[in-house]
Amino acid sequence: MAERKLARRYAYSLLGLAQERDVLDPVYADMALIEDTCEESRELSVFLKNPVINTDKKDAVIRGLFGDKVSEMSLAFMQIITRKKREGYLEEIAREYVSMYKHKKGISIARIITAGKLEDGLRNEVIEYLNRQTGHRIELSETVDAGIVGGYILRWSDQQVDASISRKLRELRMSFRPNLYIKDF
Repeated sequence: MAERKLARRYAYSLLGLAQERDVLDPVYADMALIEDTCEESRELSVFLKNPVINTDKKDAVIRGLFGDKVSEMSLAFMQIITRKKREGYLEEIAREYVSMYKHKKGISIARIITAGKLEDGLRNEVIEYLNRQTGHRIELSETVDAGIVGGYILRWSDQQVDASISRKLRELRMSFRPNLYIKDF
Protein backbone atom coordinates (compact mmCIF):
# COMPACT_ATOMS: atom_id res chain seq x y z
CA MET A 1 0.00 0.00 0.00
CA ALA A 2 2.84 2.39 0.84
CA GLU A 3 4.46 1.57 -2.51
CA ARG A 4 1.33 2.61 -4.40
CA LYS A 5 1.04 5.82 -2.40
CA LEU A 6 4.65 6.69 -3.17
CA ALA A 7 4.19 5.82 -6.85
CA ARG A 8 1.04 7.95 -7.06
CA ARG A 9 2.86 10.95 -5.61
CA TYR A 10 5.71 10.73 -8.10
CA ALA A 11 3.30 10.08 -10.98
CA TYR A 12 1.14 13.03 -9.95
CA SER A 13 4.22 15.30 -9.84
CA LEU A 14 5.32 14.09 -13.26
CA LEU A 15 1.81 14.62 -14.65
CA GLY A 16 1.74 18.18 -13.32
CA LEU A 17 5.16 18.98 -14.75
CA ALA A 18 4.29 17.40 -18.11
CA GLN A 19 1.08 19.40 -18.26
CA GLU A 20 2.90 22.60 -17.34
CA ARG A 21 5.48 22.06 -20.10
CA ASP A 22 2.81 20.86 -22.55
CA VAL A 23 4.40 17.44 -23.11
CA LEU A 24 1.61 15.32 -21.62
CA ASP A 25 1.28 13.01 -24.63
CA PRO A 26 5.00 12.31 -25.21
CA VAL A 27 5.51 11.58 -21.51
CA TYR A 28 2.49 9.26 -21.61
CA ALA A 29 4.09 7.35 -24.50
CA ASP A 30 7.35 7.17 -22.51
CA MET A 31 5.67 5.88 -19.35
CA ALA A 32 3.67 3.32 -21.35
CA LEU A 33 6.96 2.11 -22.88
CA ILE A 34 8.60 1.87 -19.45
CA GLU A 35 5.60 0.01 -18.00
CA ASP A 36 5.53 -2.46 -20.91
CA THR A 37 9.29 -3.01 -20.78
CA CYS A 38 9.25 -3.69 -17.04
CA GLU A 39 6.26 -6.04 -17.37
CA GLU A 40 7.93 -7.99 -20.18
CA SER A 41 11.34 -8.19 -18.51
CA ARG A 42 11.27 -9.71 -15.05
CA GLU A 43 15.06 -9.38 -14.99
CA LEU A 44 14.81 -5.60 -15.36
CA SER A 45 12.28 -5.35 -12.52
CA VAL A 46 14.44 -7.48 -10.23
CA PHE A 47 17.55 -5.49 -11.22
CA LEU A 48 15.89 -2.15 -10.41
CA LYS A 49 14.60 -3.40 -7.06
CA ASN A 50 17.91 -4.93 -5.97
CA PRO A 51 19.36 -2.75 -3.16
CA VAL A 52 22.85 -4.27 -3.52
CA ILE A 53 23.42 -2.95 -7.05
CA ASN A 54 25.05 0.47 -7.24
CA THR A 55 22.84 3.43 -8.17
CA ASP A 56 25.31 4.53 -10.86
CA LYS A 57 25.06 1.14 -12.55
CA LYS A 58 21.24 1.32 -12.47
CA ASP A 59 21.34 4.83 -13.93
CA ALA A 60 23.64 3.63 -16.73
CA VAL A 61 21.30 0.73 -17.54
CA ILE A 62 18.25 3.04 -17.57
CA ARG A 63 20.03 5.49 -19.89
CA GLY A 64 21.17 2.62 -22.09
CA LEU A 65 17.69 1.12 -22.36
CA PHE A 66 15.59 4.26 -22.63
CA GLY A 67 18.02 7.09 -23.48
CA ASP A 68 17.23 7.32 -27.18
CA LYS A 69 13.60 6.12 -26.88
CA VAL A 70 12.12 8.61 -24.40
CA SER A 71 11.90 12.38 -24.15
CA GLU A 72 14.48 14.43 -22.28
CA MET A 73 11.99 15.17 -19.52
CA SER A 74 11.20 11.50 -18.94
CA LEU A 75 14.89 10.61 -18.90
CA ALA A 76 15.63 13.43 -16.44
CA PHE A 77 12.73 12.23 -14.27
CA MET A 78 14.11 8.68 -14.24
CA GLN A 79 17.55 9.99 -13.27
CA ILE A 80 16.02 11.90 -10.36
CA ILE A 81 14.16 8.77 -9.28
CA THR A 82 17.42 6.83 -9.42
CA ARG A 83 19.36 9.45 -7.44
CA LYS A 84 16.70 9.33 -4.73
CA LYS A 85 17.01 5.51 -4.70
CA ARG A 86 13.41 5.04 -5.83
CA GLU A 87 14.20 3.20 -9.08
CA GLY A 88 12.58 0.06 -7.67
CA TYR A 89 9.24 1.87 -7.94
CA LEU A 90 9.73 2.92 -11.56
CA GLU A 91 7.31 0.35 -12.99
CA GLU A 92 4.60 1.29 -10.49
CA ILE A 93 5.18 5.02 -11.09
CA ALA A 94 4.82 4.48 -14.85
CA ARG A 95 1.63 2.44 -14.30
CA GLU A 96 0.15 5.17 -12.09
CA TYR A 97 1.07 7.87 -14.61
CA VAL A 98 -0.63 5.94 -17.42
CA SER A 99 -3.72 5.51 -15.26
CA MET A 100 -3.84 9.21 -14.30
CA TYR A 101 -3.31 10.25 -17.91
CA LYS A 102 -6.19 8.09 -19.12
CA HIS A 103 -8.44 9.42 -16.37
CA LYS A 104 -7.53 12.99 -17.30
CA LYS A 105 -8.27 12.33 -20.98
CA GLY A 106 -11.60 10.61 -20.20
CA ILE A 107 -10.47 7.17 -21.34
CA SER A 108 -11.98 4.19 -19.51
CA ILE A 109 -10.64 0.66 -19.58
CA ALA A 110 -12.96 -2.23 -20.28
CA ARG A 111 -11.97 -5.88 -20.21
CA ILE A 112 -13.59 -8.62 -22.22
CA ILE A 113 -12.90 -12.32 -21.81
CA THR A 114 -13.97 -14.58 -24.66
CA ALA A 115 -13.43 -18.20 -25.61
CA GLY A 116 -11.91 -17.15 -28.95
CA LYS A 117 -10.44 -14.06 -30.58
CA LEU A 118 -12.94 -11.27 -31.27
CA GLU A 119 -13.57 -10.26 -34.86
CA ASP A 120 -13.07 -6.57 -35.71
CA GLY A 121 -16.77 -5.90 -36.33
CA LEU A 122 -17.82 -7.37 -32.99
CA ARG A 123 -15.00 -5.56 -31.17
CA ASN A 124 -16.20 -2.25 -32.64
CA GLU A 125 -19.79 -2.99 -31.60
CA VAL A 126 -18.68 -3.66 -28.02
CA ILE A 127 -16.66 -0.44 -27.93
CA GLU A 128 -19.56 1.61 -29.35
CA TYR A 129 -21.96 0.05 -26.81
CA LEU A 130 -19.63 0.91 -23.93
CA ASN A 131 -19.04 4.43 -25.27
CA ARG A 132 -22.81 4.99 -25.13
CA GLN A 133 -23.12 3.42 -21.67
CA THR A 134 -20.26 5.29 -20.01
CA GLY A 135 -19.99 8.53 -21.96
CA HIS A 136 -16.22 7.98 -22.05
CA ARG A 137 -13.84 6.80 -24.70
CA ILE A 138 -13.24 3.12 -24.16
CA GLU A 139 -10.02 1.20 -24.46
CA LEU A 140 -10.85 -2.49 -24.75
CA SER A 141 -8.51 -5.08 -23.29
CA GLU A 142 -9.12 -8.58 -24.65
CA THR A 143 -8.33 -11.91 -23.03
CA VAL A 144 -8.92 -15.33 -24.57
CA ASP A 145 -9.90 -18.03 -22.06
CA ALA A 146 -11.16 -21.33 -23.46
CA GLY A 147 -12.40 -22.20 -19.97
CA ILE A 148 -15.51 -20.07 -20.39
CA VAL A 149 -16.53 -22.41 -23.26
CA GLY A 150 -18.39 -19.68 -25.18
CA GLY A 151 -19.97 -16.27 -24.75
CA TYR A 152 -18.13 -13.50 -22.96
CA ILE A 153 -17.44 -11.78 -19.65
CA LEU A 154 -17.35 -7.98 -19.95
CA ARG A 155 -16.06 -5.73 -17.15
CA TRP A 156 -15.97 -1.95 -17.03
CA SER A 157 -15.97 0.52 -14.15
CA ASP A 158 -17.66 -1.38 -11.35
CA GLN A 159 -19.94 -3.42 -13.58
CA GLN A 160 -19.74 -6.90 -15.03
CA VAL A 161 -21.81 -8.80 -17.56
CA ASP A 162 -21.21 -12.53 -17.46
CA ALA A 163 -22.81 -14.10 -20.52
CA SER A 164 -20.49 -17.10 -20.58
CA ILE A 165 -21.55 -20.66 -21.25
CA SER A 166 -19.57 -21.82 -18.20
CA ARG A 167 -21.72 -19.61 -15.93
CA LYS A 168 -24.91 -20.93 -17.51
CA LEU A 169 -23.69 -24.51 -17.04
CA ARG A 170 -22.94 -23.80 -13.36
CA GLU A 171 -26.43 -22.38 -12.88
CA LEU A 172 -27.96 -25.39 -14.60
CA ARG A 173 -25.92 -27.77 -12.45
CA MET A 174 -27.09 -25.96 -9.30
CA SER A 175 -30.73 -26.17 -10.39
CA PHE A 176 -30.50 -29.97 -10.69
CA ARG A 177 -29.00 -30.45 -7.23
CA PRO A 178 -31.49 -31.89 -4.77
CA ASN A 179 -32.64 -29.59 -2.02
CA LEU A 180 -32.08 -31.38 1.27
CA TYR A 181 -34.42 -29.08 3.13
CA ILE A 182 -37.54 -29.88 1.12
CA LYS A 183 -39.09 -33.30 1.54
CA ASP A 184 -40.66 -35.00 -1.43
CA PHE A 185 -44.27 -35.94 -0.88
